[in-house]
Amino acid sequence: MDRQKAMKAVADLLEAIGEDKDREGLKDTPRRVADAFAEFTSGNSMSAEEILSTTFNVDGGDIVIEKDIAFSSTCEHHLMPFFGRVAIAYIPDKKVVGLSKLARCVEVFAKRLQLQERLTEQIAQAVMTCLKPKGVLVWCEAEHTCMTCRGVKKFGSKTITYKILGDFSAQKTAEVISLLK
Repeated sequence: MDRQKAMKAVADLLEAIGEDKDREGLKDTPRRVADAFAEFTSGNSMSAEEILSTTFNVDGGDIVIEKDIAFSSTCEHHLMPFFGRVAIAYIPDKKVVGLSKLARCVEVFAKRLQLQERLTEQIAQAVMTCLKPKGVLVWCEAEHTCMTCRGVKKFGSKTITYKILGDFSAQKTAEVISLLK
C-alpha cells in the first residue's frame, strides 16, 4: 500500500466534506486512516495455502468443527466494517490441520476488501484445496455497518451465508447447522 497516497486521499476527502484537515482533531487523521486501511487489507499479502500447509495424519474421523471464529472485514462497496463469526466444518480424509490454522485462514480472507459471500466461498475453497477433505461446510454470520449505520439503519440485522463443497450429505449438513445455532 502506498501510505503517502492514502494519506493524501484522506486529506482530500476531509476537505471535500468541508472539514479543516489542519484543525487539532484532524491533523493526524490521514495517517491514522492510512494505518487502519493497511491493517484492514493486510490479508492481501497472506497466503491461506501457506497457513494450511502443516497437517497431521489421522485414521478415520468424522466431522471436525471449529466454530465462533470472530472476524471483522471491510465491505468493498462502502469501505465500512462488517463483523461476525465463522464456523468451519470438514470431514477429514487422512489429514487434519491445527485448529488455530483455521482461524488464521479466516483472517487471510477477512483482512481484504470483501463481500461476505466471497469470504465464505474463499474460506471453503482454501480448506478444500489445502486439506483435501471429503467435504467442507463454512458458515458465516455477520452484521454489516452499511446496513446498520447508514441507509436502512436496521440495527441488529445479520446476514448468513454458507458454502458446502464435496461430500456433505443432507443429514450431515443438518447436524452441523444444528450444532452451529
